[in-house]
Amino acid sequence: MTEKLSQDSLAEATRDRAQFSGHGKAKGAAGYREVFSDPDSEFLSASGQTTVINPRPDGFGTMKIAAAWDNIVVAESKGGILGKLVKKVTRQGVDIDLGCLYEMQDGTRGCIQAFGEMMGDFNETPFITLSGDERTGDAVGEDEFLRINGSQWGQIKRVLVYAYIYKGAACWADIRPQIQVSIPGEHPMVVTPAVSKSELAVCAIATLENLRDGMRLTNHSEYFPGHDEMDRAFGFGITWADGEKK
Repeated sequence: MTEKLSQDSLAEATRDRAQFSGHGKAKGAAGYREVFSDPDSEFLSASGQTTVINPRPDGFGTMKIAAAWDNIVVAESKGGILGKLVKKVTRQGVDIDLGCLYEMQDGTRGCIQAFGEMMGDFNETPFITLSGDERTGDAVGEDEFLRINGSQWGQIKRVLVYAYIYKGAACWADIRPQIQVSIPGEHPMVVTPAVSKSELAVCAIATLENLRDGMRLTNHSEYFPGHDEMDRAFGFGITWADGEKK
């Protein structure tokens, strides 16, 4: 759904990992990864780490995936000799969207994200909802978040959480957003996308997979040029189309 980038970008992104990714029913090459670990995270801080959480007698409660980011600070010269010494500092709005792909136990698959106003439903299928669309990064605290209805976890097969730069930033390293996956009773998983590749606008953050009503949580921190390439790597089979927000 973001602007499609060239196949050259995907080839460059996967040059060192030109293989099938092995993410479930993958139909494409793996994305790009950097060796990175967040020292502030106590839980799954590095790409590729996995943990299994046992089923809970009363379910998982409300699970929350939240994103927060900062605007880019831009210093501009006013012009003239004096302007070279005195610069005007402005904040450039950054629009990062948080979303997820989901697959239900009955095989139903779909997407939740602000683009296309696919906000989900907390009490009905897919039992996942998005808070809204924060387009500037000016909000205090969390800018956007997903909620998963843990009492209905048995009906969900897997969820892939991702974020993508829609507008206002050249690459993740410019803004270093923080995405936190919180499950009641567990330490949060914190992911800070920071890859310095401007052609990779989509970050596959983590998967939550249902294992006999328990959960396997995996930190991916894997980057792609667009939604379509990410989808192929993880095998959801959704049809993507270009467009823009209104």
